[in-house]
Amino acid sequence: MADSEDASFDEAGAAESGPTPVGVKLGSTRTVLQYVRDDEVETIRTLTCLATYEDALTGEERVLFGEQAAQEYPDEVQYMLRSGLPEDEDRAELASKFFAEVVASEGLDADSAVVYAIPTIDNEPGLANLNSVIEESPVGDALVRSFPESLCGAIPAFGEDLRAIDEVFVAVNMGSTNLEASAYRHGEQLSPFVSGAVTGNEVDRRIANAVEEETQGRVNVDLTTAREYKEEHGDFEEFEPFTDVIQQPGGGAHEFTIERSVMEPLDDYVDNAVDEVANNFLAQLANDHMKPYQLALSKPIVLTGGMACIPGIVDVFEERLSAELDRDVECISADRPDLAPAEGARRIAERLIE
Repeated sequence: MADSEDASFDEAGAAESGPTPVGVKLGSTRTVLQYVRDDEVETIRTLTCLATYEDALTGEERVLFGEQAAQEYPDEVQYMLRSGLPEDEDRAELASKFFAEVVASEGLDADSAVVYAIPTIDNEPGLANLNSVIEESPVGDALVRSFPESLCGAIPAFGEDLRAIDEVFVAVNMGSTNLEASAYRHGEQLSPFVSGAVTGNEVDRRIANAVEEETQGRVNVDLTTAREYKEEHGDFEEFEPFTDVIQQPGGGAHEFTIERSVMEPLDDYVDNAVDEVANNFLAQLANDHMKPYQLALSKPIVLTGGMACIPGIVDVFEERLSAELDRDVECISADRPDLAPAEGARRIAERLIE
């Protein structure tokens, strides 16, 4: 990815001595940071969580974040953005501490231009708390801006530049905590739609329940394991049954095979997402903005978010949405939909500091 992005950076004409362009997506499950250093694009992807402990020698508080925190302190680790936003001041403080640790680990200086990809959520207190996290961030002295996550995520799907800003199109963000959809007209957001009924987190819960049912109650997996099953084995193109092993409470191990418990919840997810997009979002868009609606459906619909990473889901969504609308539509996504919002935000930051 770095080679193609270097060309984009060179074309932007940003001087090496200028502010560092940084794109940020603070996600409910994972946070992605992308920036340019020495003409190389660096991408950081980490779990949005932290844990604290007391230094045994000095008594000072130490902070761990991401995968290390989740592995070493599984019972104490805190995920402060589970709903997509910091819901209160305590979670906002934790989010600020988490982000400061991520930034420090990468050695980013204050003289940077930071663009945040933010979710489309009708939650004023949560958005205000997120704004406080952004304002208190140790980076962004040169510039701080925020843009809708689905717009940022659509930018890599349209090519190497900022072509998405000049288009009229629809983006569907298939996230952990919400299903979001918006139309965009030259960067202007039209008829933003959010549903908390169709989420990646709900898929994880249904996978956990399905595993228990498929194994006739012999196996119970937590939501983290269910998410790992989804991310590692979910595949609409060529799913293969897989085996796993658990340790029995009384000793010994139990090996089991999963055949249905991953794909059936994913299959239902696509059906429900298509229903929400076709019968709620697109119906409202047609009512509010008929001409942009017609233009947008003649262009590719962009799928973003972590759920869009499931192999084959873009084609399946396209097929089922076409059937639901009784017209042919095309769906596309970036090569890495989970990284796309931070990449798009970073490209916007490059343009803004020209």
